[in-house]
Amino acid sequence: MKKLFMLVMVSCLLLSCGNKKTEQANGAEATKSEVTTEVYKLDDLLANADQLVGKTVKVRGSVTHTCAHSGKRCFLVGDNENVTMRVEATGKIESFNKELIGSELEVTGILQENQLSKEYIDQMEKDTEAKMTEEDGSAETCEAELSNINDMREWMKANNKDHYSIYYLDGQEYDIVD
Repeated sequence: MKKLFMLVMVSCLLLSCGNKKTEQANGAEATKSEVTTEVYKLDDLLANADQLVGKTVKVRGSVTHTCAHSGKRCFLVGDNENVTMRVEATGKIESFNKELIGSELEVTGILQENQLSKEYIDQMEKDTEAKMTEEDGSAETCEAELSNINDMREWMKANNKDHYSIYYLDGQEYDIVD
């Protein structure tokens, strides 16, 4: 369970600050027929995410973090504290302020997927192993990263995939849930 949480967090952090696929910016052009009216709990959304990529969805979760520099992203957690998702500020959302931390939000946005290829994961492993030789006290962190990389590979094998999927939301608007 702890490994899964670390895997999700490392994956989110790897892709959260500044790394956004440009072709996914075009995802904002989703048609009206692709809008779902159901409000998903975050856990349920991620369980069905592969079928909802590119569609406008509504998701409910609690804010655990907002990016301090720009406020252009926040992280939601579901009922299971190990399930998190990054939300990008787009559409009517100008930014996420830090006062939202701890609040439950209902966010409407377009579900996006970032796929980490086997080759990319192999390179992550090589880079992490290279960092382990440095004597700066980061060996424990590197061991956790290598464990996460192993978990990604196990997920790929179990799901018969040639990539590891990380889902995030291009948030269009949100409401604070009382």
